[in-house]
Amino acid sequence: MTAASSITVWVPLNIRRRGGRKLVVTSDGSAPGTAPARTHADPAMVKALARAHRWKRLLENGRYASLAELAAAESIDRSYLGKMLRLTLLAPDLVEAVLDGRQPANIRLPALLGSLPSLWDEQRTLTEDSVAASS
Repeated sequence: MTAASSITVWVPLNIRRRGGRKLVVTSDGSAPGTAPARTHADPAMVKALARAHRWKRLLENGRYASLAELAAAESIDRSYLGKMLRLTLLAPDLVEAVLDGRQPANIRLPALLGSLPSLWDEQRTLTEDSVAASS
């Protein structure tokens, strides 16, 4: 018989701590036998979207006649209220992405409160262009 030979197998993986346990993570970033990790929504963005839609509903229902009246009732600055209300013009698919935590990296609250196109197609193009430029 011949002498024993050995075979070396190299498998790219990492061992990470998650929730106090050690977890083997493969090269694609997923743990074997588990579903892909869920993303988490940005709480500040979710809260801002919820507030903006609530304030819009209060204005549309006639509870408050003007932005100034609503701002006084909510004890916030009128200009801040106006900026926040722009979030109600965000494309529905972008809102869904924010709520699911899978929005493009360039979609952050300060960027949304700045100048945002009113047309949904322009919003999508703006976010796609920014994502393509960062890749």
